[in-house]
Amino acid sequence: MAQERTGVATFKGNPLTLVGPELQVGDQAPDFTLHSSLLDTASLSNFDGKVKLISVIPSIDTGVCDLQTRRFNEVASELGDNAAVLTVSVDTPFAQARWCGAAGAEKVTMLSDYRNQNFSYAYGVYIKEFGLAMRSIFVIDQNNKVQYVEYVAEMSEHPNYDQAIAAAKALL
Repeated sequence: MAQERTGVATFKGNPLTLVGPELQVGDQAPDFTLHSSLLDTASLSNFDGKVKLISVIPSIDTGVCDLQTRRFNEVASELGDNAAVLTVSVDTPFAQARWCGAAGAEKVTMLSDYRNQNFSYAYGVYIKEFGLAMRSIFVIDQNNKVQYVEYVAEMSEHPNYDQAIAAAKALL
């Protein structure tokens, strides 16, 4: 049975249960299989040799998630070709594609964990109560080592953008 973590996250003050390990700086990043907006699959190896900034959101159709994804879409241009900026959610690939079209988001790679939540479990962001992914940020270096982790304690709050961006830039 997967590890359950309590007392580490809330939604509007109500406690949540996160399922999976709590990743730490220095850990090897777990592999994953996610779906792109075109229903193709992607894994960690698709981004080999790049710094990976992974922004995890509960649902693209909420205000904070929308702003978080827009912010990292802008940052993707600043980071350049040696970095990959990924947004992961359990939204369907179709919902992600619709949002990207409406938002004009072309720099961030949207990936869906809707099918089996293997990313959410492996990265310790699966919310047992909602079946969604907890807002979090992971920066992974070119050798797939975790270099920055933020599990946002309150689901409705923004992550620390400046620290995550600085961590990614430091690896380039």
